[in-house]
Amino acid sequence: MSKNIAAGHVKLKRAYEPPASDDGIRVLVDRLWPRGVKKADAAIDEWMKEIAPSTELRKWFGHDPERWPEFRRRYKSEIRQHAEQFDRLRHLAQHGRITLVFSAHDEAHNDAVVLKDLLLRHN
Repeated sequence: MSKNIAAGHVKLKRAYEPPASDDGIRVLVDRLWPRGVKKADAAIDEWMKEIAPSTELRKWFGHDPERWPEFRRRYKSEIRQHAEQFDRLRHLAQHGRITLVFSAHDEAHNDAVVLKDLLLRHN
């Protein structure tokens, strides 16, 4: 019943990188709009603010790699409270490529990394 998601169907990209033709559906997964990025230039198809980490969690984490394991745990818990948005992401990824767009400088420790991991493991 549940259709698996191919690893190639979920890409990650910083909001400051230009859109590409192979991005598929571009989903901004941050609560705040990226600074200095014009909406027209970002080519965002959907903005899922609700699935982003809470303001409290985002501020607590502060992109500190030492807090990464705890951030992942807390964020996964928050995602469970937004099952409808997560299911929407799953649906999009099951039917084609999506690009999770984020603004963090650290490309290895951010909310989009956690979302991608959950999407690919939640099969």
